[in-house]
Amino acid sequence: KTIRWKEEEEVKAPPEFQAPPTVIMFPRQQEISSKGLRRQKRDWVIPPVNVPENSRGPFPQMLVSIRSDQDRNISIRYSITGVGADQPPNEVFSIDPVAGKMFVTKPLDRERRSSYHLRAHAVNMNGERVESPIDLYIYVIDMNDNRPEFKNQVYNGSVDEGSKPGTFVMHLAAFDHDDNTTANGMVRYRILSQTPHSPIPNMFTINSETGDIVTVAAGLDREKVSQYSIIVQATDMEGNLNFGLSNTATAIISVTDINDNPPELTSRTFSGEVPENRINVAVANLTVIDRDQPRSPNWNAVYRIISGDPIGHFTIITDPHTNDGMVTVVKPVDFEQNRAFMLTVVVNNQAPLASGIQSSLQSTSGVTISVVDINEPPFFPTNPKSIRFEEGVPAGTSLTTFSASDPDRFMQQSIRYSKLADPAEWLSINTTNGQIVTTATLDRESIYVKNNIYEATFLAVDNGSPMASGTGTLQIYLIDVNDNAPSLLPRESQICERINRNAGINITAADSDTDPNVGPFVFELPTFPASIRRNWTVSRLNGDYARLSLRIQYLKPGVYEVPVIVSDSGNPPLSNRSIIKVKVCPCDENGDCTLVGAVAAAGLGTGAIIAILILLLCLFVVWMKRREKERQTKQLLIDPEDDVRDNILKYDEEGGGEEDQDYDLSQLQQPDSLEHIISKPLGVRRVDERPIIPESQYPIRPAVPHPGDIGDFINEGLRAADNDPTAPPYDSLLVFDYEGSGSTAGSVSSLNSSSTGDQDYDYLNDWGPRFKKLADMYGGGEDD
Repeated sequence: KTIRWKEEEEVKAPPEFQAPPTVIMFPRQQEISSKGLRRQKRDWVIPPVNVPENSRGPFPQMLVSIRSDQDRNISIRYSITGVGADQPPNEVFSIDPVAGKMFVTKPLDRERRSSYHLRAHAVNMNGERVESPIDLYIYVIDMNDNRPEFKNQVYNGSVDEGSKPGTFVMHLAAFDHDDNTTANGMVRYRILSQTPHSPIPNMFTINSETGDIVTVAAGLDREKVSQYSIIVQATDMEGNLNFGLSNTATAIISVTDINDNPPELTSRTFSGEVPENRINVAVANLTVIDRDQPRSPNWNAVYRIISGDPIGHFTIITDPHTNDGMVTVVKPVDFEQNRAFMLTVVVNNQAPLASGIQSSLQSTSGVTISVVDINEPPFFPTNPKSIRFEEGVPAGTSLTTFSASDPDRFMQQSIRYSKLADPAEWLSINTTNGQIVTTATLDRESIYVKNNIYEATFLAVDNGSPMASGTGTLQIYLIDVNDNAPSLLPRESQICERINRNAGINITAADSDTDPNVGPFVFELPTFPASIRRNWTVSRLNGDYARLSLRIQYLKPGVYEVPVIVSDSGNPPLSNRSIIKVKVCPCDENGDCTLVGAVAAAGLGTGAIIAILILLLCLFVVWMKRREKERQTKQLLIDPEDDVRDNILKYDEEGGGEEDQDYDLSQLQQPDSLEHIISKPLGVRRVDERPIIPESQYPIRPAVPHPGDIGDFINEGLRAADNDPTAPPYDSLLVFDYEGSGSTAGSVSSLNSSSTGDQDYDYLNDWGPRFKKLADMYGGGEDD
């Protein structure tokens, strides 16, 4: 196929004055050469159709005419397809199906769509294609119909004060929607105005093509002008103000601070005063001027004391709001040592000064601090003061002089002393000179002495205005003397009646003193009475312990008071005669005292036991008579089973009515053994009614009583009665012993009030207050 163009005239004039439009011919299908050969011609390039945007019409406006060579022979119908024809946006372009003229139906906008691609078709009346479709390219010619646009109306930038010319400040950019390959979209920039005009009206310039703003002059000073406002214009058509379109934006340029102003103190000298012995108080206020930006490192002041305070009594704290320097005391000052301080102070900024800026002479000043004398309390030079004395020094002994000093050397004042704390009341102090004198004997073993040290506190008060006081502690280290004899431990023990190689009582001693006035101890038996050394012996185990054991093969069971002499190691040594009560008793195969043996070892004779029973029986009779009298004066209680009231309850308590008066004296019979009662389970409680079960038969006790502890005997009987369900009520007669038929005890009538001399009843004094009456009856002196 070949493409054949038929162009009548080039489109140059405006649409309303155009010559007849271009005719576009469909290319021929084939050509036959003179030799009868078919050949295809070279395709021609169809030029695009250029349509200016924003055309004013009238519409529809013809663009080109499309024709086919076959329209001479047959009827042809023409059509176009593509975006803008039969595809959205539809009906931008149309074609006359008979004449083949193509029209644009509305104004075009290049910024919306810059080109269109259509295809032209030719068919016969039957719809059959008679020509191959041809491509049509339509380009929208740009017109300068868009102004440059800034992204922001206001731009912010900054530049350091004192910047050199040519320093970059900021960048502005405007965008033009027109074709940037033509002058319509080529934007140029210029500065319209600068506010303020200080120091000159043209401190900045802008690159017309890139929009970069730079400085063009020196003299930027934040302290004079901190901000500039610049109006920037952007114009298309390469900046042609006659044909181009323009727009403006504002550039805000902040001049940033640099430390080009050193701080300056407002005065060459400052003064203040401080009371002595005070800390954390501001004594002087330093003021400074700095023209840099407030509350920035270029403005914040830093004060230093460079002379006049070698020890470091003062520091200067900067007030973050006012930038003032507060001279503050951090170490107490003493009027007696320094009456005034002459300080030299220098001030700087947190940030270093800018390059080329020198410090000001006004950055240094003198500060005079006067010290105010106040009344200071007296003090004890040595506190606490320690002294050493032996315990036992008598009252009136002068121990030491505990005096205080007054730091106020320039005040004529006197000091008086008093006692503040003396737990044991052993000391007194002279009110004028502080001399310490004892008022009682010093005792190291006192509860007020801790770790051999006794502490007392004293008060010193001056007569200043106002009065001031100080305290001092006196520590007296008491040296131990051997003033406490040792005492024997333990005080009671027991041993088997027959000698055993491993049997014995380990004894030791307790001594309130300390080394070297305590152990090793010496244990020995006295020479009198002779029976002591004949029956007993003491063997040394080590420095603090010894063993007391039998010397003879057998010793009659009983309680023996064995005297032992204990001596300490003091110089001179102290001795003490102590008594240890030793219970000698029969032992089982394990070497332990038996129960019967313990009773026998109590050393009670038959007479003592009978006397105790008589006393108990008398007390019981008195109690029974009193109870009978109370019973007769009271109304009998209603039988609980017949009582319909719900406020009378029956409890297992002692007492209970007439049934308690019916005693079975057979219960007084002494049993031979208590084992069958003791072995009964615990928890059986007795009630006031007599049980129905058979009464227990107590066996006859052995004919010969065994010596032992009467307390164990009584407890054994009490335990048996508590576990016996057939025993009488709680408030009835309890079984202790019975002297009737078969009793191992003799008749009460056989007792004689006078002593036969064979029995010693002095041991009743050791049984406590319950046996005091018996002790008075049987253990009295000759007058009894």
